[in-house]
Amino acid sequence: MLKIYGCPKTRSLRATWALEEAGADYEYFKVELSKGEGRKPEYLEINPSSKVPALVDGDLVLAESAAIVTYIGEKFPASRLVPADAIQRATYFQWLAFTMSELEQSLWTLAKHRFVLPEELRLPLIEPTALWEFAKAAKVLHWHMRGREYVAADYFTGADIMVGHTLGWARSNQISLESEVLEDYAERVLSRPALAAARQREQG
Repeated sequence: MLKIYGCPKTRSLRATWALEEAGADYEYFKVELSKGEGRKPEYLEINPSSKVPALVDGDLVLAESAAIVTYIGEKFPASRLVPADAIQRATYFQWLAFTMSELEQSLWTLAKHRFVLPEELRLPLIEPTALWEFAKAAKVLHWHMRGREYVAADYFTGADIMVGHTLGWARSNQISLESEVLEDYAERVLSRPALAAARQREQG
């Protein structure tokens, strides 16, 4: 059975969401990062970065949420989380890369300088730059999403998990998306029953 290691209110929700969308049987193991469990030797054997998520499937140990979401989609092709069509598949990978390198990096910068880094390394003055970078990336996403319901295909895919989760991350920090198109899209994907089930699994 698949095993997922995660922690509420982190990127591990992306992996759990994908598993719920795929209807997969899996075990969920909570790693209490705030209590230092990510740095315990037994977890470092699974993910040396001490972060979540991590997925274990037999001999495979996989980290990084984009890789995990993609693996789940390919392991459960009926879920259609990873498109089979070549053009849609290329679009899927484009927006995964965009999410990780452009859309979320500014939010991670904010988090690091608010509470993750040691206090002596935090730079509060970086916040305006990070917010500017997020707004710039969100504008690119806005142009792409005009007239579209979903990011990579005419149906929900793992790219929507990645993008939707990141927009939810921004909204939870009271960062405006400054786009009715993106607000409507966020409402659409963040109201999916599989996401509600994933949140419940992580909290349980």
